[in-house]
Parts: sequence; structure tokens; C-alpha cells
Amino acid sequence: MNDSMTRIITRASSPADAEVLMRHGLHPVIARLYASRGVSSPDEIEIELKKLHAPVGLKGCDEAAVVLADALAQKRRMLVVADYDCDGATACAVAVRGLRMFGAQIDYLVPNRFEYGYGLTPEIVELAARRPAGKPELLITVDNGIASVDGVEAANALGIDVLVTDHHLPGDELPPARAIVNPNQPGCSFPSKCIAGVGVMFYVLLALRAELRRRNAFTDANPEPRLDGLLDLVALGTVADVVKLDPNNRILVAQGLKRIRAGRMQPGIAALFRAAGRDARVASGFDMGFALGPRLNAAGRLADMSLGIECLTTDDIGRAWELAQQLDSINRERREIEAGMQQQALDELQSIDPADSATLTLFNPDWHQGVIGIVAGRLKERFHRPSFTFAHADESGVLSKGSGRSIPGFHLRDAVDLISKREPGMIVKFGGHAMAAGLTIATTDIPRFTTAFEKIGREWLTAEALSRVVETDGELEDAYFTPQFVELIDAAVWGQGFPAPVFSGEFDVASQALVKDKHLKLQLVRGRQRFNAIWFNHVDTLPARAMVAYRLVSDTWNGVARVQMVVEHAAG
Repeated sequence: MNDSMTRIITRASSPADAEVLMRHGLHPVIARLYASRGVSSPDEIEIELKKLHAPVGLKGCDEAAVVLADALAQKRRMLVVADYDCDGATACAVAVRGLRMFGAQIDYLVPNRFEYGYGLTPEIVELAARRPAGKPELLITVDNGIASVDGVEAANALGIDVLVTDHHLPGDELPPARAIVNPNQPGCSFPSKCIAGVGVMFYVLLALRAELRRRNAFTDANPEPRLDGLLDLVALGTVADVVKLDPNNRILVAQGLKRIRAGRMQPGIAALFRAAGRDARVASGFDMGFALGPRLNAAGRLADMSLGIECLTTDDIGRAWELAQQLDSINRERREIEAGMQQQALDELQSIDPADSATLTLFNPDWHQGVIGIVAGRLKERFHRPSFTFAHADESGVLSKGSGRSIPGFHLRDAVDLISKREPGMIVKFGGHAMAAGLTIATTDIPRFTTAFEKIGREWLTAEALSRVVETDGELEDAYFTPQFVELIDAAVWGQGFPAPVFSGEFDVASQALVKDKHLKLQLVRGRQRFNAIWFNHVDTLPARAMVAYRLVSDTWNGVARVQMVVEHAAG
């Protein structure tokens, strides 16, 4: 993409807020970074567990605790119905591991997304009722269920109770479940609306423990379980689900990371670190988002998510390692499929100049529907346009599934909603939110969809919206290009809505060369200092002087730690 479209700007920071944080003992640069991300008081950077919001305000939590406590007392058979992404897998593992600590008879069921679709459908209830172990008496949904009105009705008709735990936005009608725990349901005053599905399930366990204390259920023979041992799972699901890291979510992630770094984690998480070749002792949010998350998600995309959930729920170290290796090879397969599709997509785009179009839509009958979302994301990244990619929905090829990714300022679900109104009957079903959406249409209607999507793109998107703005934290003094400073940054929790630091400055380009034909290796100079830099997956050379947006990583080579700049963007 033409980088002249990129503008590198510096985030506004409040010196007064930074001053307050510095007085509290924060490193001056970290204080400035936090202040520019909206942190104004030292309270918001506390990561002690006691600073977590209490479950009290989370609507439905008390009812859920009573339903579960009664089910435990009556030894009822419980079944978790999970979702097939990383948040769903970790939420399922938290539910199963947590409830087993309380002595529950509990199992889980993960629907295959290609056969059953999403959420608790009547078909899945049917499947659950026919389990060899016997019909469950209580179904617990994790990370799904808020929209499953029909599914919950079907369960009720079979005499099965349902407890819904979810964080997705509800529709006009809520399912007739025994209890619903969701911070986004009407009338819920819980302050952290962006908690992930795994966080909601963790809160339900906290409420259950409080309820059992009230019932005097704990004795010397039956001691109270420690729930903080589940925080590694909570942290992983929270990061991988890309929910906003508000102060409450940052506490959950920081506490999970702390346990992982200390070596206190589930065998499956330890095995995933090992399979990904990452060192758990210096674990970061990046490892969870880019190493562990994708390995779990790949199972849901290409195979069967129950592999991922078994990896997170098993206590057998050997079995965990076996599963982690399987997940690793599925992820490699996903990357190969994706790389091939991506290359095809980009080859098809050689003829298109995105400057002429506001949106991108691509279809290829050979693509796999499990990975089209990732390819849409890559196209969006590369061309900074709302993008849709389509693949056949099944062998017949009559229907196709589309997956879209958007750019800031273009609400993708609203756009698809508008298309469904302008072209009645064309879209079979759709769903999503501002930045991502999915839909099903007849394969023969893809050209019609492409035209309708482009029309909305032209109506809604200005040249300003289509030019990429990269927000950075501005200049970083030479003195901070040290492994110690990088360690300080890495120790903090960054992620969605609380972006990792990206600095920027003008540099002279002393030398540049391609590594492995696809990465640009650079020597940058500022004053008397020389810096090593690399720009991954970028092949176009830079002018002699450039404005560079970069993050810092520490690289240990032969026992010596050195700092390297990883270029995010540059403008000549």
C-alpha cells in the first residue's frame, strides 16, 4: 500500500495526570504513557485482586450462585455448552475446573461450528439430551446464550434448566433461563461492561463460593477452594477475545500473568507456551494474543475445539503436551492455508487499485470458510479498506459465507444491516459488530453484494477516514533504548483500548536490506546513535530520511540483551 496515505501523529497526554502518577512512584515515561491512555489517578493502575469490582453489582450473579449451589447439593448432572473461540474455550475450562473444585458432576459439549452454527440452538439441546452419560439436568452456557431464546425454550421443554453466562449484547427478547449473568443485559449496573465471557464465568464462581459460605458448606473435610488458580485461564481468554482492557480487566490479566511468570499455571497453558516456543517466565499479553490464542482458535476454525478445551482442562501433563503439539500443528496448517489464500487474494488485487474503491470484496471457491476472517483482516490491514472475503458454505456451493473486517469510523454490522434493507431477501443471515461481521448469501449474489457494499462505502467513507492515521507516544529519548526500560514496558498490561507503546521520531536511514525476501532490515541513525530496526512483512525501501513509528523489543543473543526497534509504519 502507498504509505503516503499514512499520517503519524502523537497521542495527546496530560502533563498534570502524568505528574500525579510520577509522584506515586511511576517511571516518568510510563507515567506519561498511562496519562495519555486516560489514567488520571494511581487507583486505576492498581493490579491487586482486592481492587476487583465485587460480584454484587453483576446482575443475575446471585441467582446463578443459588442455582449452582442447589445443583451441587442435589448432585445434579451439569453440562457446559461452550463457544468455539479462545474466550469460549477458556470460559469452558474455568467453568469445568472451577465447578469440579466444588465437587460438581460436570462435563462439556462443544458444538462443531460448521454443523451447528453459533450459540445454544435447539439442535444442540437435542444433542445434549442424548448424551451416553445421561440427560444433563442443568446446562450452563459460557460466552454465548444471550440470544438463544429457542434453544433455552427447547431445553425447558425437556425439563433441563439453563444458566446463561455471556457478555455479548442482548437482542429485544431475553431467553427464559433460570438465571442470566451478562453485564450488558438491561438493568445491570456492573461497572465493567467489557468483561470477557471467561471473566463473567469467573465472577459466577466467586458468587457461588460466597453463597456456599452463607450455607456453611465448607468444613475441614470439604475446604473452601482457591479460585485464584484459574486466573491464568481468565487472563488468556480476556486478551485473546480482544475486549477493552479497562482497569478491571487489566487486574484480571495482570494477576493471570503474574501466576504464569511464577510457574503456577494449568498444565495445558504451560504446554502451549512450550509448543509455541515462548518462555512463560517472561510471559506478556503479546504471548497470549499472538502465540497461545491463535493455537486454540485454530482448533475451532479448522478442526474441533474440544481439543483445545481438553488441553486446558486436563491435569495430565503428558496429555496436555500431546494436545498442545496437535494444536500447534493445526495452527501451522491454518497458517499455510491462510498464506496461500492471502497470496491468491493479493495476486487478484494486483489489478485493482484500492485508491479507486472504498471497499474490497473477494471470493474464491477454493477457500476454506474457517480462515476467511483472517484473510479479510490481512486485506484490511494492508489496504486500510473495509474488506469482505467469501468462501463456499458447503460442498454444494449454492450458498457462500462471507467474513468482513472494518476500519475505524465504518460500522460494519450497520452497513450489512443497511444492505439487507436495500436488497431484501439477498442476505440469508448476518451478525457482528462495528469492526467485524459475518453473513451467508447465495453464491450467485456475491457480485450484487459487492456493488451494494461499495455503494455504502462511497456514501459513508471520507478521504480522511480512508487515510491511515497512526497514533504514537511521540519521541523517546536515546537514554531509554535499554533492555531494562523494555522490561519495564513488558511488565505492564497492554492490549485492546490500552494500546502497547509505539514511539515515533525522525531518523536517517543508514542502510536497508531485505531479509528472507520479505522483511526490511534497517540501520537508523539519530545524532550520534545508531539503532537496529526491522519492518516485518514489508518490502518497499524507505527514503534517506523518514518519520518512523516503532516499538521496542529486547533481543538476547549469546547471552547479551540488545534492544531492537520493530517498525510499525514509516512516512517519507
